[in-house]
Amino acid sequence: MKNSILFWVGMTLLLVGCTEKKTGTESTEKEMLPNIVWLVAEDQSPEWFPMYGDSTISLPNLEALAKDGTVFENAYSPVPVCAPARSAIITGMYPTTLGTHNMRTHASWRGKNNEPTIGIPSYSPVVPEGVKMFTEYLRQKGYYCANGPKEDYNFEKTDAAWDESSDKRHWRKRAAGQPFFTVFNFSVCHESQIWKRGKDSLFVDPAEVSVPPYFPDNDTIRHDLAVNYSNLKRLDDQIGEVLRQLKEDGLYENSIIFFYGDHGGPFPRHKRALYETGTKVPMVIKFRGNTDAGSRDDRLLSFIDLAPTVLSLAGIEPPKVMQGVAQFGIYEVNQKPAYTFHSSDRFDEVYDRLRAVRGPRYKYIKSFDTSLPHALPVSYREQMPMMRNLRKLHAEKGLTKEQAAWLNTPKAEEELYDLENDPYELNNLVHHSELQDTLVRYRTILSDWITETNDLGRIPEKELIAKWLPTGEQPQLPSLEMEEKENGIVLFSQRSDATIVWKRPQDSIWNIYGGALPKDVPFHAKAERIGYVDSDTLSYSDQ
Repeated sequence: MKNSILFWVGMTLLLVGCTEKKTGTESTEKEMLPNIVWLVAEDQSPEWFPMYGDSTISLPNLEALAKDGTVFENAYSPVPVCAPARSAIITGMYPTTLGTHNMRTHASWRGKNNEPTIGIPSYSPVVPEGVKMFTEYLRQKGYYCANGPKEDYNFEKTDAAWDESSDKRHWRKRAAGQPFFTVFNFSVCHESQIWKRGKDSLFVDPAEVSVPPYFPDNDTIRHDLAVNYSNLKRLDDQIGEVLRQLKEDGLYENSIIFFYGDHGGPFPRHKRALYETGTKVPMVIKFRGNTDAGSRDDRLLSFIDLAPTVLSLAGIEPPKVMQGVAQFGIYEVNQKPAYTFHSSDRFDEVYDRLRAVRGPRYKYIKSFDTSLPHALPVSYREQMPMMRNLRKLHAEKGLTKEQAAWLNTPKAEEELYDLENDPYELNNLVHHSELQDTLVRYRTILSDWITETNDLGRIPEKELIAKWLPTGEQPQLPSLEMEEKENGIVLFSQRSDATIVWKRPQDSIWNIYGGALPKDVPFHAKAERIGYVDSDTLSYSDQ
């Protein structure tokens, strides 16, 4: 493995040398590239973490990271569920623009029967021209990129994206001195762990947890909340091991470390909800040299900003196709976003289109089908004791007005909340006369965003599938073309935004093509693009 990695690093430098004159300045810049680590917690809201003021349970590793870094008060996922959110993270694009807004589209482990009850197959949306997984740009810069164990991007990943994507990924597999970007995904705090670990040891007393006002205060609710706190302790232990290894390798201080949740918490009215509990996430960034240690930042930061921000931190100008902006690094924008935008569409077997815009103080939510409650009957979630308890109490009229609102039918067509005075979003202000100007302004902002970003949620999913897969199968890229020139073997794709990847026959890692390949190196090559089947593999031999 080590020899293979060294070969590819050498080949990358060789190819760069064919097109760019190496200088001492460029060499120095490469050596100074930051290492970047992502620590991703599944299904968690900020409200349960000590760095956001909750003292229910100590999370020493995350608390130490927060002391060395910056805590972000207003970090948001554009969609309150994982696969669409991850499509935004990996591309810097809104899922509604990509066509990845439904949960979920690509589910290879299900074969063609993704959601058989509603006739939705597993498919990869054909994304707009020029959209790539952003790690491709890091690899072209010389980064070792590793991810695991979760992918779940709502489309089939491209081979150009990662040097490795598995539960065995680690920066320690890179070549000596090679900069790295490594993602560690933690599922111990996922929604499913509320019922799967329901009988495991608890690290907090259910009697001591705080119950938010949108939930009834009873034993079932308290127990599930305690399970989540206990899972956060398990999460903290796992994160602590990664941080220990960084320090052991002498990499901690000068690495940029992101900790964040992939969307809001695992509970009803959190995950799959456009309220703050579903879209707001914990986020801590520890910068190189622990710059701004212990600080807090209240800017609005959306997941669509993560890709351009990481590229900017690595000295790479973000592609213009990206809808997010660089919040840090040499390409940091001067004018930060004033709003975040959010969407809700199909969750598993149930459709319900909603859109939302969140500003510095107000949140506006638009529902396109008021006949459905917010509490959709998603069978996966119905396994949770808390969900069953809420359904039972609602049927018995045992909930307060605030607790019942999420389960009531019909729901409001429009919702407007003053987040400063109503952080739990319990008091809909749509009909308040003194806020009509605010309502109209937010309504217009959201409507304009829907149009400007080409929100594909306006089109029925089956129509989109018929457009993208007219034969019922993913379209395939045309075969590569090859020319033998003086400086080596040159490859071409008829699709201008396709990525060409290549590797030696004995290797498993695909390299990104960047120029003529040596004539004395046998290789396989192909073109790839999100939403397309790879081209047929071209094989070259020097014999």
